Amino acid sequence: MLDIQELEINMGPQHPATHGVLRIILKLDGEKIVGARPVIGYLHRGTEKIFESQTYSGNVPHTDRLDYTAAATSNHAYCGAVEKLLGIEVPRRARVVRVILDELQRIASHLIWLGTHALDIGAMTPFFYNFREREYILDLFEEFCGARLTLHCMKVGGVYDDLPPGWIEKLQRFIEVFDKAVWDYEDLLTGNRIWKQRTIGVGVISPEEAIDWGLTGPPLRGSGVKWDVRRALPYEIYPELEFDIPVGRNGDTYDRYLVRMEEMRQSSRILKQCIQKLEPGDVVAKGVRVLRPKPAEVYFSVEAPKGELGYHILSDGTDKPHRVKVRPPCFVNLQVLPALVKGHLVADVVAVIGTLDIVLGEIDR
Repeated sequence: MLDIQELEINMGPQHPATHGVLRIILKLDGEKIVGARPVIGYLHRGTEKIFESQTYSGNVPHTDRLDYTAAATSNHAYCGAVEKLLGIEVPRRARVVRVILDELQRIASHLIWLGTHALDIGAMTPFFYNFREREYILDLFEEFCGARLTLHCMKVGGVYDDLPPGWIEKLQRFIEVFDKAVWDYEDLLTGNRIWKQRTIGVGVISPEEAIDWGLTGPPLRGSGVKWDVRRALPYEIYPELEFDIPVGRNGDTYDRYLVRMEEMRQSSRILKQCIQKLEPGDVVAKGVRVLRPKPAEVYFSVEAPKGELGYHILSDGTDKPHRVKVRPPCFVNLQVLPALVKGHLVADVVAVIGTLDIVLGEIDR
């Protein structure tokens, strides 16, 4: 009667808290997790192979479908890699607009994370609050490029069009609303004793382990490692901007929550500076038509909402890339899941998946 009775069960891929179509094979001793194995591939579409059959410009819409909650940063990472391959210099106004779109996308992505993460753990109200502010951002995206989710808002050499009249004024009104709303989110959760019981000490990972696993983004910074591509490998106008890189101390689910909350505030701070730096000028580099780079290879990455998103492109001298390899943060961050949940209870798996903020479109590709 005292023998350990291990049981294997499936969590997902249909489970609403697995953020898409993730399947986890859990090995349990009672309710205690003794092992976990993520099973991916249910959303695989062969995107990296599709990249080889399209022209460099024709591949940009496909990047929207990877992390479909952060299309702008996906566009940016791919376009930046192609521009690096071709030696294209993006006009200053386009670089400022790109940063504005990136930071709006970071806030929108974090709002989805916070709303769904809280909902998974049992807090319903933040979900409605978060999606209320996210609608403001989607309205801005729609007015700029005609889309709300899969944006296709950037092109190789800049952006497709200039900002519409009155767009900056609407952005300023959103910032005013959002700066107050963040405190509402915190009032609901940060000091809430149930929220703290469900997140403090859950899914702890040390700085050394986080680096060994290759984590990036909030999961890495939550463990106290001050690594952000915007500072470490600066691009566009980020070197000119003042913003802090929030880090945690304990490397648990609660710290990763606090890191993302502060990141949203820092994004708002960046947006205010970008508004001041907008100057008249072109929004796309001149002479960018048929893209036919010389045989070469490049790697370029950006700080996406979920971590470092990089593109490695190999050119063979034609108008189509010979090989494109994506370095998606969700795919790399997911591999730490078994280590984070081991020794916890089944209910804690939901909290740990939420704190990683994964999107299966980016994992499976």
